[in-house]
Amino acid sequence: MAVAKPKAGTVSFLFADRLLRESDFISVHVPLLPETRKMMGGDQFRMMKPTAIIVNASRGPVVDEAALADALEKRVIAGAGIDVFENEPKVHPKLLTLDNAVLTPHIASASVDTRKKMSMVAAENAIAALEGRRPPNLLNPEAWTGASA
Repeated sequence: MAVAKPKAGTVSFLFADRLLRESDFISVHVPLLPETRKMMGGDQFRMMKPTAIIVNASRGPVVDEAALADALEKRVIAGAGIDVFENEPKVHPKLLTLDNAVLTPHIASASVDTRKKMSMVAAENAIAALEGRRPPNLLNPEAWTGASA
């Protein structure tokens, strides 16, 4: 059975193994949860094209750095862009020696606009708390003891 190729600009659901096999670039953006820890490891790298590039700007432990370093060294995949590390601030030593790995010091959010927005969010949350209102970005609502929850 033939499957029609999606038109440019459309989005289709793909299971992870197919996505890994067919993608030229994999950009990882997931929270660190028990089920995402080392979600990208040797098995996943071996599924990828030898020309594929992986980018991790989510959380370091989502990618198994030893497996990534091995895949890069053996050219199982073409390259990696890594902004977060499994045991930050430490970096797997082999990654530091590879010419097909670009490492940045956890600065993916380091743009003027992003930092301004982060500052505004923090200020808005502080103002709300000081005024007795529930902060808009409260992560642990069970701890909120403000006047009006």
